[in-house]
Amino acid sequence: MSSTDAAVDERIKETSKLRKALIRPELGAIVGTIAVFAFFIIFAGDSGMFNAQGVLNWSTVSAQFMIIAVGACMLMIAGEFDLSVGSMIGFAGMSIALISVTLQWPIWVAILLTFALCTAVGALNGIIVVRTGLPSFIVTLAFLFILRGFTIFFPQLIERRTIIGGISERAEGDWLAPLFGGKIGNGLFNWLAEMELIGVFTRGNRMGEPIVDGIPMLIVWAIGLMIVAHIVLTRTQFGNWIFASGGDAQAARYVGVPVNRVKIQMFMFTAFCACVFATCQVMEFGSAGADRGLLKEFEAIIAVVIGGALLTGGYGSVVGAALGALIFGVVQQGLFFAGVESSLFRVFLGVILLFAVILNTYIRRIITGER
Repeated sequence: MSSTDAAVDERIKETSKLRKALIRPELGAIVGTIAVFAFFIIFAGDSGMFNAQGVLNWSTVSAQFMIIAVGACMLMIAGEFDLSVGSMIGFAGMSIALISVTLQWPIWVAILLTFALCTAVGALNGIIVVRTGLPSFIVTLAFLFILRGFTIFFPQLIERRTIIGGISERAEGDWLAPLFGGKIGNGLFNWLAEMELIGVFTRGNRMGEPIVDGIPMLIVWAIGLMIVAHIVLTRTQFGNWIFASGGDAQAARYVGVPVNRVKIQMFMFTAFCACVFATCQVMEFGSAGADRGLLKEFEAIIAVVIGGALLTGGYGSVVGAALGALIFGVVQQGLFFAGVESSLFRVFLGVILLFAVILNTYIRRIITGER
């Protein structure tokens, strides 16, 4: 057979450009992002939502969603869920507070010990799932209650309260704390203020200083985790293993993929992301509360589903999950700027989740050829 004949082999079904576009995981999130921005530009464009302070507000909220959505996305592509993410956030924050404030240990020690503890809990989640064969939904639901119970019990036992402050004072002069609670780009924003490109304070102790004086490390972490996770998924062998583990675990084992190890490591990464979120949060507020992180696990899963990941695993995109998180942040803040009752945000979450699942089911049928 000639090379020309091979090139037009009728046994090879060529995928149309439209079909290629439809099966992209990010498609729904891209359309949703454009629609959300268009809506708020029209109805809240004059309210300050898109000035420097407004952009910082919804970017910060979006970054919170994005950090935990990245971890949840990687785990869902590997075919598992983690419902303990929200409780992990509260647990990690309280761990930092108790170690640094109550025990008076350096804040960097508290942060490193907390990261070690949280990733160990994530590993335990994964080990239980792969060794017992129990659904990750059940295992992590159990840890949701276990971690939340410890988060309430220990501060009450030791400090007789469930909110512990004083973290900001402990973080002063620490070498690791600015990595989570600092800002970057201060000089750039001072220059922008001098050029009258962004607003400045006109009264008070900060008169003349730029309203936005830097990019919070929370946003830096969100973007950094998204980039790293995207590269791992799309450019490395380990990324192929993640997709294979979620797509067909048994077939992946037959070709040498260490499925159990991959799943355990994804549980650990999800816990790591939750700990990053918690550390940035306690550095921002200077305190830890037992109620922190409530419902965050569901918000992370919704962001991932909006981003195009299938609930059955083996398909998804970190970029899509990040766009889903961006939609969340813009809508949550946009409702305030548009003067809409903020409780409707939960209504939006329910509607967008239902729409995303229907769309993803349609896409799965296109991929698999089901009717």
